[in-house]
Amino acid sequence: MSTSFARRDQLLDIQRRAQSLWESLKVFEVDAPVADAAAVPKFICSFPYPYMNGFLHVGHAFTFSKTEFATGYERLKGKNALFPFGFHCTGMPIQACANKLKAELEQYGNPPNFPVEEESSENTAMKSKVAAKTGKAKRQWDILVQSGISESEIHKFASALEWLRFFPTEGLKDVTAFGAKVDWRRSFITTSVNPFYDSFIRWQFNLLKSIEKVKFGHRYTVWSPLDGQACADHDRASGEGVGPQEYTLIKMKVKEPFPEVLSPLAGKEVFLAAATLRPETMYGQTNCWILPDGDYGAYELKNGDVFVMTDRAARNMAFQEFFPEFGKYSALLTVKGKDLIGLPLKAPNAIHDPIYVLPLTTVSTTKGTGVVTSVPSDAPDDYRGLQDLKEKEKLRNDFDLKEEWIMPFDPVPIIEIADLGNLAAVKACEIYKVKSQKDKEGLAKAKEEVYKKGFYGGTMIIGEFSGQSVEYAKNRIKTQMVESGDAVIYNETEKMVISRTGDECVVALTDQWYLDYGEAEWRALAEECLESMETYALETRHGFEGTLKWLHEWACTRTFGLGTKLPWDPQWVIESLSDSTIYMAYYTVAHLLQGAGNLEGSKPGPLNIQPSELTDPVWSYILLGKELTDQQLSESGIARDSLEKLRNEFAYWYPLDLRVSGKDLVPNHLTFWIYNHVAIFPRAMWPKAVRANGHILINGEKMSKQTGNFITLRDAIDQYSADAVRLALADAGDTVEDANFSTKTVSDTAILKLTTLLALANEGLAVVESMRTGPLELFADRAFAAQLNDAVVRADAAYGQMMYRDALKICFFELQYALGSYRVAVGADKTQASLSKMHKDLFTRFLEAQAIMLSPICPHTCEHIYSMMHPGETVLNAKWPVSEPVDDGLLEGAKYLDDVMHRLRVSKQNQKGAKKETEKPNAARMYICEDPPEWQKISMSVLRENFDAESRTFPNDLAKRVTAAMPAELKKKMKKIMPFVGMVRDAAKEQGEPALDRTLRYDEKEVLTENMELIREQLGLVQLDICSSTDTGAEDATLAGDALPGRPTFAFHVKESS
Repeated sequence: MSTSFARRDQLLDIQRRAQSLWESLKVFEVDAPVADAAAVPKFICSFPYPYMNGFLHVGHAFTFSKTEFATGYERLKGKNALFPFGFHCTGMPIQACANKLKAELEQYGNPPNFPVEEESSENTAMKSKVAAKTGKAKRQWDILVQSGISESEIHKFASALEWLRFFPTEGLKDVTAFGAKVDWRRSFITTSVNPFYDSFIRWQFNLLKSIEKVKFGHRYTVWSPLDGQACADHDRASGEGVGPQEYTLIKMKVKEPFPEVLSPLAGKEVFLAAATLRPETMYGQTNCWILPDGDYGAYELKNGDVFVMTDRAARNMAFQEFFPEFGKYSALLTVKGKDLIGLPLKAPNAIHDPIYVLPLTTVSTTKGTGVVTSVPSDAPDDYRGLQDLKEKEKLRNDFDLKEEWIMPFDPVPIIEIADLGNLAAVKACEIYKVKSQKDKEGLAKAKEEVYKKGFYGGTMIIGEFSGQSVEYAKNRIKTQMVESGDAVIYNETEKMVISRTGDECVVALTDQWYLDYGEAEWRALAEECLESMETYALETRHGFEGTLKWLHEWACTRTFGLGTKLPWDPQWVIESLSDSTIYMAYYTVAHLLQGAGNLEGSKPGPLNIQPSELTDPVWSYILLGKELTDQQLSESGIARDSLEKLRNEFAYWYPLDLRVSGKDLVPNHLTFWIYNHVAIFPRAMWPKAVRANGHILINGEKMSKQTGNFITLRDAIDQYSADAVRLALADAGDTVEDANFSTKTVSDTAILKLTTLLALANEGLAVVESMRTGPLELFADRAFAAQLNDAVVRADAAYGQMMYRDALKICFFELQYALGSYRVAVGADKTQASLSKMHKDLFTRFLEAQAIMLSPICPHTCEHIYSMMHPGETVLNAKWPVSEPVDDGLLEGAKYLDDVMHRLRVSKQNQKGAKKETEKPNAARMYICEDPPEWQKISMSVLRENFDAESRTFPNDLAKRVTAAMPAELKKKMKKIMPFVGMVRDAAKEQGEPALDRTLRYDEKEVLTENMELIREQLGLVQLDICSSTDTGAEDATLAGDALPGRPTFAFHVKESS
């Protein structure tokens, strides 16, 4: 067996033993105190329960590791810490997967005999193996094979219930193997399969309806035609967070006589339907654009109008009541875009009449209708497109264009904009030197400036609203055009949305139940809650603020799929982002209602309560404290003491102290979470903090099953051990930016360093009784003690701020380095026997402190070490180490000594010219500066005077100010002065004002003198002289003059042996 596997297997063995101990002690099972609960501090956190259509992966683990680390830390701080973990099964994805497999088995048999042309090898079995290795399976059968499901068991997954039975149970095993501090008695699955959770969600929605937060009406929503229902974020394969985008469709009437291609439409009202976001600019229309090679159709609406547009647009409109039958549409005829060139049009509100259809090769047929109205005064793309046709005769000839369709049409002034005038697009193209429609970059800049300044600062100079702001006029002009019949409202998705069933979604106008998010009073409460919450990052707070501004009217039900049926209208099923907003409250009582080993709630829990007994009044008592009447108590059939136990659990654990989630859930799930809490619970029960993180990359690349760059949690644990994975996740990063899970960090750094720590613990504890005792007399002893105290304080702060990479760096990597330096200083770095040269109190304190402080991240390793020091005890019940006052002088002195030895070592290695051993430098003189030189004092004074502490910045002309402050006789030293100024400037930008205090908190000479023997031994010197830089007659006068406080200079020389 290789050494690397031996080390990994050692960690896996320790992992098994630690988890067995924790299970026997039931150490993660925590209950609310029966009495005097206020005296027992608590901490409850949650992670969005994962959707169980497969095995958990390291992306899940990255997010829930934050809650896991937080739970471990809060336990050490003396709190009752609860980390519950449920499993989400609501919605379409599981049902879609089951349906897909069922169809495959019905069509191809069991095991399936897929068509030969779709196989990647000689037979299906080989195809499945190849897919499993590459991660590129597309068939549901192959996906399950790739997941490790036995082929003899796969047919069971044609039933959605098998997914609910299998994957949550496997997820529980994987999270347990990870070493997570989860109270599994409180776990559950969602949907009506679990009657206890079903009852809870029914109560929630009955309450929301009673306070008029759930409403019914005609609304636009993202819709899957294939599924026949709305498609929310969790029902999507792609396009999460995408919503409906409203356009105004401008009806540009085709003037008769019609050309031959449109002759079958004679006698009908025919319009080119152009989608626009800027109806206020229609006064400036000069032409209409189409894609010459584009495919268009003529579609008759239910009011008799005929719209010419793309099939994609017609498909969308079919679900928005434009056609006689919902979802049905057909073309009267089809044409190519080039067949429409030259059509004369009557454009609503336009000054010009007629305008003509012209070609533009950049028109998109995947957005809008494929028909674009042209306003060159205020749209840079339109301006350059028109100018190109005017300026380039060859371009006109290529499309056989007549000059009368183009030349008479100049941009029409319609909006006055400061700095851009009344022909903003023309001016912007001049500013950005846009000479052609092919200048994508310049056009993008011009467009951004025109659109932003036009909406917020533009003034109409034409039409009924002349003199009014664009912001005021925009919607009023739109309303007028719709009411007059010159335009209609049309919606489509902002970006492409694909459902889990593989369908390209549309926007539908349907009757639906919706949550009235965005309603003024409700939104105000949500904003109040957000204001009081800790978000840990400004980016997260800004994300919530932005979402609260635009979020409104969320369709909360579907017609089929897994979930809870809407209590008052059971033809509807509550969708997955709506039954997952306050389930953290359910965690507080789930262990009493369901209990351990009962994820699906198939039997009563410890209180022997039946789901049918959980009436709405009962839930209102448990979660809101509303007293039950005698009749309500009697109807429920639940004993009063059982109800009080449930109420006590909720009242103790709530409010939620922390929620951790991926940043992608801020625009939906997390904002819904806030909305529902403020609607249902009193302010005292509103959530207190939320922590959002970025996505996880694997070795710097996006995690993807399609590319094979994908690791399940169980595979990662089996391959590396739980602690190695946990260490790598902590080291991956803590910001909202995407983090990187490096397999090299796991396999090389984590496993090696953890097993090295274990070896040190074993070897050190074996000789601990022979270690030094008594006062800490050595500088190395005192310095190491100061470093221990400092690590305890700084790691405490890092954990408290959820900066786990920093915590790991401090309590593991930095402490390991400090121990290494300490061992070298006292001569304990040679053999196991030499370990006895360490001070016993320091070594045991170090080992215990590191085991405790690292335990939130690497609990198994730390459990092993802690149990060696405290047999019969568990590190999970330990308390955070107590720190003595931190001696900053000792810390800085130790850092100074480390820096001096490093500089000496590098300088000695760079000595050239010595060929014989007798010629190699073996002695050194070191010069220390006890009083800063005048130029340094002046430089520091200028730096302090010009530092802005709030922004941590200096003026751009700092160098000039330093130069001006120097007396003439010191200006010759500027080559020395400016690097010093730059060094302090950079330090101040990073550390703030403390970097501008250059006062030494240690005595240089004392530190060097006390460590003289260490320096000589490490550098191989027979002599080291410590001199003052002001000593007269110094042998190295220039060198001595270069010494600065805290940065001595030195010179090596050869000392002949006596």
